[in-house]
Amino acid sequence: MVRRPVAWAVAVVLFAEALGVAALNWILGTLVGRQHMSLAGLDPDVMANSSKIAGVVFGLYFALCALVALLVAVRGQRPAGLGRVLLVSAAVVHGLLAAVAWGLAGATAFVALIAAMALIVLLLMTHDPVADEDGAPGVEGQPRGGSGPGPLTPPSVPTTP
Repeated sequence: MVRRPVAWAVAVVLFAEALGVAALNWILGTLVGRQHMSLAGLDPDVMANSSKIAGVVFGLYFALCALVALLVAVRGQRPAGLGRVLLVSAAVVHGLLAAVAWGLAGATAFVALIAAMALIVLLLMTHDPVADEDGAPGVEGQPRGGSGPGPLTPPSVPTTP
């Protein structure tokens, strides 16, 4: 119920971040290259190319995370395996970036990054029950179709006379 809308929101936010991070690093790399800026004697061309490469790498990383969220939205299933690891790492990256943004960019950037992190964590933590073929809610890990004891049925204890 909750997972799909949250997954759609996470996918949109992460795709926007992917484009924004890639564009920002590309622009910064271009500015460094045109101004021939140097930091502690580093070659300006190396700095410009490094910024552009980092923008592409981080943009692809966020786009891959957004693709995982998009698959969760379409399938309606929890992320598993590598997809879950990617989303957890994206949440950690957003937390670290928020901590840095608090000091460098201000409260607005901090709140935006924390909101993105909260959406990712909400996607990871939502639990939607699995439904039977009849539409009746079930519990994950239990067989569908009503066969077997339910999750709240106590085990039978044999009595000895």
